[in-house]
Amino acid sequence: MEEAIEQEALLTNDAVIFGILMIILALVFYTASSESSFWKKFYSVIPSLLLCYFIPSLLNTFNIVDGESSQLYFVASRYLLPAALVLLTISVDFKGILRLGPKAIIMFLAGTVGIVLGGPIAMYVVSLFDPAIVAGDEVWRGLSTIAGSWIGGGANQAAMLEVFGADPDIFSTMVTVDVIVANIWMAVLLFGAGRSKKVDKLFNADASAIEDVKKRIESYRLSVAQMPTLTLTMIVLGIGFGVTGVSHLLADLITPVLSDMATVVDEETGVRPYKWLNEFSLTSNFFWLVVIATTVGLALSFTRARRLEGVGASRLGSVFIYILVATIGMQMDITSIADNPGMFAVGLVWMLVHVTVLLSVGKLIKAPFFFTAVGSQANVGGAASAPIVASAFHDSLAPVGVLLAVLGYALGTYAAYICGLLMQWMAGVIG
Repeated sequence: MEEAIEQEALLTNDAVIFGILMIILALVFYTASSESSFWKKFYSVIPSLLLCYFIPSLLNTFNIVDGESSQLYFVASRYLLPAALVLLTISVDFKGILRLGPKAIIMFLAGTVGIVLGGPIAMYVVSLFDPAIVAGDEVWRGLSTIAGSWIGGGANQAAMLEVFGADPDIFSTMVTVDVIVANIWMAVLLFGAGRSKKVDKLFNADASAIEDVKKRIESYRLSVAQMPTLTLTMIVLGIGFGVTGVSHLLADLITPVLSDMATVVDEETGVRPYKWLNEFSLTSNFFWLVVIATTVGLALSFTRARRLEGVGASRLGSVFIYILVATIGMQMDITSIADNPGMFAVGLVWMLVHVTVLLSVGKLIKAPFFFTAVGSQANVGGAASAPIVASAFHDSLAPVGVLLAVLGYALGTYAAYICGLLMQWMAGVIG
């Protein structure tokens, strides 16, 4: 009992924690817009979005709050994220996004290949220093769940847990490795977003198509701009959260039906004819929540609702995204890396392989850093964080991250299964 009391976070009331997060966001934005030469130099090095993510992580690291027990991330990801997706896509230039070309898909697939190959390579590299870290049948089984998470998401991770039967104890370690390594990489991407022009110059990349989309969105916003009255603001919020409610309703109706279908067994053959529903994450409630909200938002962009951008639809959507960023950061404990350094070494080498493949392909096809960053995060972070990284470049580009993340859900189980088999083979090689 005494140990539990000692480990309890200083603050446990989510209302208090939410207030602190909002103060942090307000201070970051206030200083970022300051005319002070100190803050201008500071933010020329450190992107404001990175601070919105990193400072809340310190609250968790120093046990001021307990990010794992807090419900703020759940609320932000299930309520604010769908509303943000609607408000960010309601004014999207969908045709302009299509004109971005195939490089976005190529970089996403390169990221997937990097994760598939990175697992067995990381096992081999770490075994050169300490074979005991990756020895045993349970290690590769546990690592396969990370592959599912990094290529698709939580549903794909659960699928790998069932397919390869990882031990629950080692699975908890893998979840920690997954979250910490993925969050560290997300922080690097947010930092790199502020230097994308330098990276593009290094890669001789042509980012003109991306700039064209941004300019078209900005021009449209100026053309429909008007004073955001209380009535218009309520209409914007009504659409955002109304669609969120409909998305939850439909997801709650669709998911049980498809989940039941996925368990149906043909009595004559003993085969499950609809097991592919699980493999494509179609039995995931969160998958349908994201897909429906995004689809309705894109559909509204072809109607008069698109003019609501003039009263700040995307601005309100960005507010929700920044709150989500803070709640994601609040889940990271930097010191937990020391709890299992061997497994974290595997995770870091794995991520390094993913990054190497991405940068190599990006250099080869001269892809803008935007495609590299969003293609990676669509794999590693999924629908909750891919639009965050895309928004770090420009809020009008958030839908690109969402669309690629949905593709990750579809490929996640298959690619992670291949990765699991490769790691099983590598475990045999290592002995």
